Amino acid sequence: MNLLLLEGLAFCLYFASSITLIKDIKENHYKKLALTLAWLAVITHILCLALNTWQKQGFDFSFFHTASLISLIIAFLLLVASFSKPVEKLGIALFPIAALMVLFDILYPSPVKMTQDFSLAMNVHILSSIIAFSLLTIAAFQALILALQNSQLKSHNPGRLMLAFPPLQAMESLLFQMISTGLLFLSISLLSGFIFIENIFAQHLAHKTILSIIAWIIFSSLLIGRERYGWRGKTAIRMTLYGFLSLLLAYFGSKLVLELILNRV
Repeated sequence: MNLLLLEGLAFCLYFASSITLIKDIKENHYKKLALTLAWLAVITHILCLALNTWQKQGFDFSFFHTASLISLIIAFLLLVASFSKPVEKLGIALFPIAALMVLFDILYPSPVKMTQDFSLAMNVHILSSIIAFSLLTIAAFQALILALQNSQLKSHNPGRLMLAFPPLQAMESLLFQMISTGLLFLSISLLSGFIFIENIFAQHLAHKTILSIIAWIIFSSLLIGRERYGWRGKTAIRMTLYGFLSLLLAYFGSKLVLELILNRV
């Protein structure tokens, strides 16, 4: 099986799904086709990562390969959520990102770090971190959509794209569900890190640990604030984006500098 051909197919399918979702906004009968294309993209993407792992005899945790895995999980979680909630329109933004991560993984191959190098406990830590980041990335995109919906409703001129999304209340409810689940996995990630990683505040890990803790505090505060004080709207949007930014810097900040700017692993 040709890996490059599979990656090219996944790239095309993601973009085709996103374009079909845009077309569905105008003509309102392309949803099934768009979701079918998205599922084919995800399945092809899974085959790409599985074949790559088999060829390299372990998973490559380099920058763009990890980003490709995260984008796959985000796309998968979005499709699963679409079975019960009308959130598939988020794919208009998320599917092209997944396609670009597949492309960058092809264009910028990096030295390999194999899964075998890590213990089972470390793999649990890594997997929970990736799932947490994936869920909270979807939450961040939902927060951006909520901000646009709020703005357009206040101007009394909502665009067709905004009208294609669920009502504000439904979007906000789903936002907090995503944050709650993402926070659970982030808690597992931090707890496993404290238990199994020696000197988690070592120089090369300190910024990741601190920024992840800051993100955990922000998201926890938001959920507590919503429960006790009814926080929602702009407060929820801002705190979600602040928490996501902190997590983004924690997960990818040093990787970007070391692997792409300083050309180190």
